Amino acid sequence: MKKLAKVLALCLAISMIALCFGACGGTKDQDDNKPELKVGFIFLHDEQSTYDKNFMDAAKAACEEMGVEYAQKTQIPESKDCYDAAVELIEVDGCDIIFADSFGHEAFLIDAAKKYPDVQFCHATGTQAHTAGVANFHNAFASIYQGRYLAGVAAGLKLNEMIDAGKITADKAKMGYVGAFTFAEVMSGYTSFYLGAKSVCPTVTMDVKFTGSWYDEQKEKEAAQALIAGGCVLISQHADSMGAPTACETAGVPNVSYNGSTVAACPNTFIVSSRIDWTPYFKYMIECVQNDKAIDTDWTGTIETGSVVLTDINEKAAAAGTKEKIDEVKAKLLDGSINVFDTANFTVKGEKITTYLADVNTDKNLEKDTEAIENGVFYESKHRSAPYFDVEIDGITLLDRNYG
Repeated sequence: MKKLAKVLALCLAISMIALCFGACGGTKDQDDNKPELKVGFIFLHDEQSTYDKNFMDAAKAACEEMGVEYAQKTQIPESKDCYDAAVELIEVDGCDIIFADSFGHEAFLIDAAKKYPDVQFCHATGTQAHTAGVANFHNAFASIYQGRYLAGVAAGLKLNEMIDAGKITADKAKMGYVGAFTFAEVMSGYTSFYLGAKSVCPTVTMDVKFTGSWYDEQKEKEAAQALIAGGCVLISQHADSMGAPTACETAGVPNVSYNGSTVAACPNTFIVSSRIDWTPYFKYMIECVQNDKAIDTDWTGTIETGSVVLTDINEKAAAAGTKEKIDEVKAKLLDGSINVFDTANFTVKGEKITTYLADVNTDKNLEKDTEAIENGVFYESKHRSAPYFDVEIDGITLLDRNYG
């Protein structure tokens, strides 16, 4: 009996040790093997900006789904404030990954990445990761030109409806576009939007005005009003406030917005919006760190990854059959039978182009260094994630220029 008691006591002791060891982290299941981490986000503006709110929503969704903590800094300008924000997120908040959402944050984020080699730095819309030589610095973007092309199809269908109803003649099918800067990202966006419209409304033309700011509600509103006064019967944008959409609602002019639906504020004129859903990328970068895998130097989200999306179509403002046509074109983008920047579908000064050097490797002189056209297609985002399409094609008139 004494022997049995000793055996039972020993078994009990071993069980208690194992229980304590497990509770203290000595043994974990597969999910628990993932290290605890925290993500720090740096945003140019706050939730009042449709651009930044889109990132904020994705950050919250991804971190909650992945079960990780996060901290954020808002209203961080494109200056040394970005570097200081990154340092504070690391030193004070204990973040293992830093993400910044604006083009002008890049240089300051690179400096921070050099100082903190054990922290991963990820950046949206940047251009330097593939040439900077900083192993823990990464760029990300998405093939949003495909989403803008689809939104352009919706715009072209609306123009056709206006023509068929006798509201305009085919030669008056002119769109307006409010852009921030004459950067490749903006040029790629408005060109793909135009080409989408042109694919269904061959007579379409487009005027573009620039504000010189990513977010200036008054300037964006005034730009939209000027475009409407100049004969534009439909407006889209690559700027971040509600300025242009509200100007359209007031004037009764159809509008295609960006980064989210504006139907609540513009129920009579909002048609559809394209946007990048950053949730897949945020999950990807978290998973990489959790599993000790390298994050891509340049990551490009697609329709397939769920990164390029459209909002619900506002049937009140959209032309009949818009959803069906968008679904048809989307399928062709997915199977490769349609390429947004197929050079057969546009001209430059009346001529087809067969070759084009793009400025892919960023330098102070903005030298064009990389052949972008292959087999009759300008391949956007192939050589880096951020757009580099900056061709000025026929049919689009730049009313002013602002390179920032």
